Amino acid sequence: MIFKDYYKILEIDDNKVTMEDIKQAYREQAKKYHPDVNVGDIKAEERFKDINEAYQVLSNGVTRRKYDRMWNTHIGNKRKKQAYEESKRSADSVFSDFFNMFFGNMTQATENKKSGQKNVPIKGENVETAISISVIEAFYGMNKKISLRTVDGKMKTFNIKVPAGIRDNEKIRLIGQGKAGQNGGKNGDLFIKIQIEKDSKFELVGYDLYTSLYLTPWEAALGTRVNLDAIDDTVSIYIPAGIESGEKLRIPGKGYKDGKGGRGDLTASVKIMVPKNLTKEEKELYEKMKEISKFNPRNRE
Repeated sequence: MIFKDYYKILEIDDNKVTMEDIKQAYREQAKKYHPDVNVGDIKAEERFKDINEAYQVLSNGVTRRKYDRMWNTHIGNKRKKQAYEESKRSADSVFSDFFNMFFGNMTQATENKKSGQKNVPIKGENVETAISISVIEAFYGMNKKISLRTVDGKMKTFNIKVPAGIRDNEKIRLIGQGKAGQNGGKNGDLFIKIQIEKDSKFELVGYDLYTSLYLTPWEAALGTRVNLDAIDDTVSIYIPAGIESGEKLRIPGKGYKDGKGGRGDLTASVKIMVPKNLTKEEKELYEKMKEISKFNPRNRE
């Protein structure tokens, strides 16, 4: 059995280092030799396995102390520049015999997948897509048909049930509707992300709903009581005299479902609408107001 210098693998000079030094060295080496940045490089892949093996031993206080006794015997603390020899590993394990002294024999299904062994069930990959629904559809829930193109180029229709009160970007999982498994493995799953878009009446922000409240100039000037359409009800609200466009009125408990039996709030933003086509009588009244009113918004401080 070839003794493996785990400190050298992590490019640490000796064993007089802290646990934080070991973690930092591991992160640097793992990033450098990760298979994703060394595609097809067999040597980098083997080095990456050694790096993980070294870290698992040295990051554990018990196994590190056991290893350090062996390290002192073979190498000592004199920083010898001993060349590292990579040991040959069997195809069915990412761990060396030396590593197994500390953790025992560990065979992993992921390695079987990499080595291409036959008859090993491999689960298919998950697939994710997204659909958009309105605030009202999300609030009440709905049954919806969606059509997706599968990996073989064919269109497939799925029936999904969107639960009432679903959150924005929440995912619905369809088990077994992802990519096909191999060698008898289970199919992957299909995840459908629900994106809630504002509609003509409501916009969702967190658990709160936002809407517009349209008033006539005289309603805003004199104050009144009006009916406002909430998402599941009609509420009567008082409009104070002199309210202006852009002011907001909050109606507690009339917002979106919070998933705990409660509701957010409904906020109505006031918008004062001026009639475009005035009758003769209306025009005369506006002319009279122009003559008698002392209000000038351009002179406000």
